[in-house]
Amino acid sequence: MKRKRQAVLEVCGLCVRRGNATILDNVSWRVERGQHWVVLGANGSGKTSLLSALTGYLTPSAGEIAMLGRRYGETDWRELRKHIGLVSSSVRRMMPESEPALETVVSGKYAMIDFWGRVGEADRARASRILKQIECEYLAGRPWTFLSQGERQRVLIGRALMANPPVLILDEPCAGLDPVAREHFLQFLNRLGRRKNAPTLVLVTHHVEEIMPVFTHALLLKSGEVLALGKKRDMLRSNHLSEAFESRVTLRDLDGRYSLSVAPSARVVI
Repeated sequence: MKRKRQAVLEVCGLCVRRGNATILDNVSWRVERGQHWVVLGANGSGKTSLLSALTGYLTPSAGEIAMLGRRYGETDWRELRKHIGLVSSSVRRMMPESEPALETVVSGKYAMIDFWGRVGEADRARASRILKQIECEYLAGRPWTFLSQGERQRVLIGRALMANPPVLILDEPCAGLDPVAREHFLQFLNRLGRRKNAPTLVLVTHHVEEIMPVFTHALLLKSGEVLALGKKRDMLRSNHLSEAFESRVTLRDLDGRYSLSVAPSARVVI
């Protein structure tokens, strides 16, 4: 009998209700070590709400969330949150413009925005190693305001890695990047995921073009419910995506990269 790998993240029967509205309904999801996941769905499918629940910013109405076997509600959420690296547009907007990239990376160890402490030698050395790991060592002294959008995303990944999280969540990390910067960032992400001892990557997106070969599994959400989940090759199919986006689409696999075409809608004559 094949033994299950250790669960890095486990969600069981998660429900979120606010008033008469059901935001997430009976979501169950298990993420194991060695897997890299894509969370895919249309706008309003529940992706952001799921992330908010995972990071302790949205209280569940029912169900359980566990990180490395420790359950939210039984363990301090503020402590568990430190085990999830998060790269999102909301974090990007809060960065102080004058802060050098090295200090931004160091701030991740302390879950602090606008780092005000003195950077010790051990933290400086570790942050320098991480900047090299994310291929940004040349940015160490450059202020945030002078970083490109792609450089900012990489530095935020370095900031998340400073806390050595087992899970790194990337919430639509390519938003605002031009096509060339987006491709360079995605290629970097692919290299990062293949490194030894890399954290489990969770990419949240609604663009199939951003799904790199390193990703192994996919979770499809629709109207707050799990539409499908499992190995990427089984989930990324035209019929699943047509249902997820409520439109007839055709998915093409081009040597491990994907493209999506949408059937033209019927013309309405007024």
